[in-house]
Amino acid sequence: MTRSVQALAYARPSALESSQVGTSLGLETAGGLTPRGAEAHPRFFAGFLSAPRIAARGLLAVADVAAARYYQRTLPASLDPVVTGNGDRLRFESFSGCCGVYARLDVLREGLEGERTGHGTTNVDVNNPLRDALSRITVDDPLHLRVGPEELAVTTLDGPVVEKKVPLPDRWLRGFAEAQVASAGFDLRAELSAAQAVAFLRSLPRGSGNATRGAQWVVASGSALRPTTRPVPGAVCLPGPERLVALQRVLRHATALRVYGPPVADGAPVASAWEVVLPGMRLTLTLSPDASRGFSGEGGVLAALATDEAAADAELVSVLLAWEPTIEPATLAERSGLSVERVRAALTRLGTAGRVGYDLADASYFHRELPYDADRAERHNPRLVAARELAGAGAVSLDGTVAYVASGDRRYQVREGDGALTCTCQWWADYRGKRGPCKHALAVTMVRRGATVAGGVR
Repeated sequence: MTRSVQALAYARPSALESSQVGTSLGLETAGGLTPRGAEAHPRFFAGFLSAPRIAARGLLAVADVAAARYYQRTLPASLDPVVTGNGDRLRFESFSGCCGVYARLDVLREGLEGERTGHGTTNVDVNNPLRDALSRITVDDPLHLRVGPEELAVTTLDGPVVEKKVPLPDRWLRGFAEAQVASAGFDLRAELSAAQAVAFLRSLPRGSGNATRGAQWVVASGSALRPTTRPVPGAVCLPGPERLVALQRVLRHATALRVYGPPVADGAPVASAWEVVLPGMRLTLTLSPDASRGFSGEGGVLAALATDEAAADAELVSVLLAWEPTIEPATLAERSGLSVERVRAALTRLGTAGRVGYDLADASYFHRELPYDADRAERHNPRLVAARELAGAGAVSLDGTVAYVASGDRRYQVREGDGALTCTCQWWADYRGKRGPCKHALAVTMVRRGATVAGGVR
């Protein structure tokens, strides 16, 4: 796993403070991007939370995921959550250290009482003293929330006084993109009432070791979910049910549970999403297809990264993004002059740089700008890098619908049929396209579509 060190610089630690005028939650921001450009400490919101106790528990749930490893728990994970202001809501996001669970808390307009929410993305400091303080909030007394520095301090900050240096796995960044691609293919499969949601989630195991292996399935039955031994129509995969433990933080406040998943054609495990509906908020956990399998290797974004056409389309679409909370591909297609299919491919490519996410409840994309190197995920994607090397080295020869790829001391056959590519390599034999194309098929795609590959890796 490739790692770099991410320095998160805060003006001061985030804190929950009490005074004669009430209680205030100050969440400090690190360097981020806004419509005005890069800012050291952007300010997104100042006002009151309509449900402070629930918001505190939701934020703790996102922080729980950021600090967790649900598989091979050898090293702790501790990357501070990402916060995005979308004008009418705040989104707090995190990934588990094992890259298999994506968490997001959406605090919606009805959950915020104050000034208009700003636009931009940054990390937010969630330290251990703050976690302890948030866990002690037991009543919904008025709580003032500030995301970013105090107004008077915005122009007077001389520089960071608190700095966290954390390992940043490249696969964690790729996971943001893969989770977005997977979610865009989900449909609502079940919606449970508060009572049924509590009963179902409390029945799940809370393992203390590595998460349970093997796919488990559930299917809607009336107003409940019941287990099924096979993926019948409408079934949802529940891989590693212990990974839903973070939802326990907000369970008593749930008004509903929505379950999302893709259509299932066979018994192979697939990803799924579990959304707890809260007053003025939503908390969503998206699970990878297996507890031992992080999102970063799913390969859903590779086809969109393999051509210059997608790169040019992404550049065009990117200038039309405006920190909107909902992005409709049809609207972007009309404004850009591209087809909806090409816009979706462009959004997938932008997702690899963390520039868009997907909201299941709204069934739409949203704009964010992760405060990391936008090209890192692409540069360090092993299959993509290997495919560029093969294409650039002239290893691909075309013969109608068949192509041959020389790799090492072997020659692989890549065949096109029904709009898909198959290969004679071991990767294809193992996954049959369920984890994206192999490096040989990617190289063929690059050559067929004229990607810029001269000289190898771009």
